[in-house]
Amino acid sequence: MSTGAPPVDRDVMWHDVECAAYDGDLALWTELAGDAAGPVLELGCGTGRVALHLARDGVEVSALDRARNLLAELRARAARSGVEIETMEADAREFELRRPAALIVAPMQLVQILGGLTGRHGMLASASASLPRGGQLALTIAEPEDEGLSPPPSPDVRELDGWIYSSLPVEVRDVPGGFEVHRLRQIVSPDGELTDTLDVIRFDRVSPDALAREAVALGLRLVERREISPTERYVGSTALLFERG
Repeated sequence: MSTGAPPVDRDVMWHDVECAAYDGDLALWTELAGDAAGPVLELGCGTGRVALHLARDGVEVSALDRARNLLAELRARAARSGVEIETMEADAREFELRRPAALIVAPMQLVQILGGLTGRHGMLASASASLPRGGQLALTIAEPEDEGLSPPPSPDVRELDGWIYSSLPVEVRDVPGGFEVHRLRQIVSPDGELTDTLDVIRFDRVSPDALAREAVALGLRLVERREISPTERYVGSTALLFERG
C-alpha cells in the first residue's frame, strides 16, 4: 500500500539529484564574481546551486528562472542560510533587469537548451542589454564524451524521509543539430512501491567559435576561454567569458 506523496516537489528533487552535487565550475564563478564591480545574476538558477554558493561568500547575487517552484525552494534555502538572494521569474531568452548586473553567469550548459539559434540570440541579446559597458557574461557549453554510455555510469541517488530517488543516464542519442540525453528516473517509496519515467532533454550542438560569433554580433567581445575538467560523474565543459563593449 502506498505511503502517499513524496515529501518534496518532484521538480525540486530531480534538480537536486541530477545537478546539486556538481561543483566543478564553482571556483570559476567565485573568481569571476570576486572580480566583478557590482551585482551578479545567475540565469537558469534552479534551486540555487551557484547562487547560494556565491551568496554565502558575501556576493550580491540575484537569480533568474522560469520555474516558480524552483525559485520558491531557492528562497527558502536562502532564508535558512541567512543570505539574501533576489529572485526573478522570467525566461532566460527574454528578460529585463531593473538595474544592470556587473556579471551574468549561465552555468550547466543553459545556452544549449534554449531551442536553437533563436533562443541563444534572445538570451545573448537580453544579457548584453542588461550589462553596463565593461560588464561580463560567462557561460558554459559541453559535448557528450561517449554516446554509447559504455560502460554505463552509476545512477545519481538521493534519499529523503525514506523515499529513494535514482536518476540513471541510459543513452546519449544524436539528433539533427544536437543530441539528446535520456535518463531513467525512479522513485521508491518507503513501502517499496516503484515508479519510473524516462526523461529526455535535448541539447543544441554549438562550437565555442560559433557561439563567439553570435555574441560578437550582439555587441559582446570574447575575453577568455577556459576548459573545465570532467569529474567522475559530470562531463567537462568549455567556459566562455564575454565583455560588453
